[in-house]
Amino acid sequence: MAKIAIQNYLRKFLRERNSLRAFGSNVYQKAMSTQVSPEQEETNDKIKDSVNPLEHPDFFQVHNLFTVKDLFNEMVHYGHKEGTLHDNMRPFIFGSRLGHLIIDLNQTAELLRQALNFTAHIALQGGLILFISKNPPTTYIIEKTAMNCQEYALTRTWRPGTFTDSTKIFRLETRLPDLCIFLHTLDNVLTPHPAIIQAAKMCIPTIGIVDTNCNPNLITYPVPGNDDTPCAIELYCKLFCEAILRGKTARKLMLQK
Repeated sequence: MAKIAIQNYLRKFLRERNSLRAFGSNVYQKAMSTQVSPEQEETNDKIKDSVNPLEHPDFFQVHNLFTVKDLFNEMVHYGHKEGTLHDNMRPFIFGSRLGHLIIDLNQTAELLRQALNFTAHIALQGGLILFISKNPPTTYIIEKTAMNCQEYALTRTWRPGTFTDSTKIFRLETRLPDLCIFLHTLDNVLTPHPAIIQAAKMCIPTIGIVDTNCNPNLITYPVPGNDDTPCAIELYCKLFCEAILRGKTARKLMLQK
């Protein structure tokens, strides 16, 4: 399933890229101008020649990182009150208890494993990964996670045009992230985080923890789950950090051969 999902995403990316190219979009030109360097591409070619990770359904063994019981113990199943359910989240709802929605953890486990596998593949190819959230209580957890796996985090106010107008804002060519991981897909006013739309415009794949009041449609790899409880956020961060480290470790081993 993970292999099929990654292949489907790559096909979707190529279709979007060709569509943008056909219309001569400036957005496409900006996105393509911030690709990896020739040296990075040469290194990735060496990795592909040594082994093809896509031929293995679970090359990084991420399926063994957690169980459904682990998700339950960290309250990943606990959603918002019944009146706040987003229509697009109905397929992921198991039921309700005492006025609160309960998320189907079987679906969460499957989608989370796909997201972890994709994250490890991005790390294997030397991609830049950006953790994004605007939930103050979990800021420290997310920033610490990014430091532990030597990636990046943005937990402050999002500046409009950070992705779409990066050259104008930073006044130089800036490499955009190869993957954005949203631990909280809403901003402080309960509207979708603006980075989600910008990432979609720039063809940047996204992983997002979507609670019962969120819209999963613009997320490449949506993971239904509780995005408010600190213990649940700690579990997500721990899993994504481990997936990234496994991808980087595999990259080092392949380059040594």
